[in-house]
Amino acid sequence: MAPYETEDSQGGRSAVRRKAVRYAVPVTVVGVAAAAIGLVPALADSGDPDLPKISARELIEKIAASDTEQLSGTVKIHTDLGLPSLGGAASSFGGGAGKGSSSADPKEKLTELASGTHTLRVAADGQDRQKLSVLDDASEYSVIHNGDDLWAYDSASDEAYHATTEGKSDKGQRSSEAPATPKELTDEILKASGDHTSITVDGTAQVAGRDAYRLQIKPKQSGSTVGAVTVAVDAKTGTPLKFTLTPSSGGAAVVDAGFTSVDFGKPAASTFDFKPAKGTKVTEADDVPAQDRPGKGHEEFKGAQGLDGLNVIGEGWTSVAELKLPKEAAGLASGAGSADLPPDASKFLNSLGDRVKGDFGSGTVYSTRLVNVLVTEDGKVYAGAVTKDALVKAADAG
Repeated sequence: MAPYETEDSQGGRSAVRRKAVRYAVPVTVVGVAAAAIGLVPALADSGDPDLPKISARELIEKIAASDTEQLSGTVKIHTDLGLPSLGGAASSFGGGAGKGSSSADPKEKLTELASGTHTLRVAADGQDRQKLSVLDDASEYSVIHNGDDLWAYDSASDEAYHATTEGKSDKGQRSSEAPATPKELTDEILKASGDHTSITVDGTAQVAGRDAYRLQIKPKQSGSTVGAVTVAVDAKTGTPLKFTLTPSSGGAAVVDAGFTSVDFGKPAASTFDFKPAKGTKVTEADDVPAQDRPGKGHEEFKGAQGLDGLNVIGEGWTSVAELKLPKEAAGLASGAGSADLPPDASKFLNSLGDRVKGDFGSGTVYSTRLVNVLVTEDGKVYAGAVTKDALVKAADAG
């Protein structure tokens, strides 16, 4: 392994600010929180290629300047948040299939990616054509964006969901999507990096048959549940091929992202064609109640759920979000769950809960390996990728 220059974010940060880290490989996915989606590593790395020396700043600039808009490939998904089996709780939190909704609705389906291992097939041809397919042993679920049309199809139920994006802001549409490729995940991390971050080049790797540099991103602050983020960046194109997030507590990665195969050629136009077969149940987005449609922004969510304004305590990797719960969810603070939640969802929450006390009063901490959430008895919520102690300290300060 060849030696590499290392430098912290002081050097790389200015380059990121000068050059917008754009979404070069967008995949039309709606609904799931970014922290809950990961992509498993590509097939075992085969050696450390001998590549020219590169600094962290140069590698960040290479990612920012990447103009890869056409590719196809296969990705493995594995997420290990340390959660118990979701069972029926995932659909319970999402409200289930409401009136006019469809099993093919991305909001309904993509919660399944929050845990376990999955195989994806992805393809992109610029800003107007993307496709993502989730492959199971006996079925396939696909989301296809082609021009003004967004289709989702679930082969298991033979149901399709259709929406149009004509006249809608692309920026607004993107803001509601969850990152689903190493490129998108890396963009999110780099945009959040600042003075509290160390960024270095940590050797080389080979991913999906491609030579790559390893960019390592680490919090400088104590109290974060994030140990490090490692990104394998394609040496030729600057496209992230593999994304791994390890927790500060050690053990297996929480998020591990990578291609098992990738082709940077232009996908065939037929890849993005979709026409429901005769007999397929089709749900039009306009037929779904507004509150049940995917891609709703923060303001709509806030209004529908009765949440008060968001406040951020602290900064960098240890920042904690503070907000006010609606009265209906007050039971979460005692670990009893909300009366509005189905029994399986309340049981799931109870399995995560841990009673705590502090200057703020008392409440319950719901823990995962990455994100901790404190719900106080007076109905406030504190959430962040921080340890339980750091969360209680932030609540005391708040």
